[in-house]
Amino acid sequence: MVVNVFLEWNYICDMNERKKIPTAVYAEMTPNPSSMKFVADRLLLTGGLQVEYKSKAEAAGSSPLAEELFNFPFVTNVFIAHNFVTVTKDGTIDWDMIVMQLREYIREWLMDNEIAVSTVPAELMSRSASMIEEAKAGGSTPSSVDRSNFKPSEYDDAIMALLEEFVRPAVEADGGAIDFVGYDEKKVFVEMKGSCAGCPSSTATLKGGIENLLKAKLPSVVEEVISV
Repeated sequence: MVVNVFLEWNYICDMNERKKIPTAVYAEMTPNPSSMKFVADRLLLTGGLQVEYKSKAEAAGSSPLAEELFNFPFVTNVFIAHNFVTVTKDGTIDWDMIVMQLREYIREWLMDNEIAVSTVPAELMSRSASMIEEAKAGGSTPSSVDRSNFKPSEYDDAIMALLEEFVRPAVEADGGAIDFVGYDEKKVFVEMKGSCAGCPSSTATLKGGIENLLKAKLPSVVEEVISV
């Protein structure tokens, strides 16, 4: 009887071990001192999708990984795209005290769970419609946007192509993302996500890099780039 129980326990342990998904994760600094990029050797989100969570409530039912990360009291934002997750923290603790432990936590979680993002709710794709008009009018910058407030223009494809070719690879390498929101009266509206949101150098990147690029490529079309 004891032998049978022992063999059964070994079998259960062996089955659990086989369920592990071999996963490697490394941590990478970003230009934003509050954000750290954790890169896995497998896809976390497919189809070119990306999603940003600002609270555990937003992550509930959408990303079990993000839900778990928000259990850490210092986590303020979780951004997931392709094969990486960017975690933004508050100022209560330094990265050098937690980065290795957080990297190992994410690796262990991914080894035990195949799906990091189960669904991306529509409300996370476009959080607020009313704030767009304020941005257009030169008011305060909205934290998120609804693309439906912008009418399609003849320049959308050209702008998106430039962002896709010249800008997106660079910002993704830094643990962030840039989304084209809309075009209105020679102004290009984009949304910065992940490490790019709230980054001290994001304004310089936006004005000195992205805006100059679009103005050079589309001189009679683009006068300003605005982050919403």
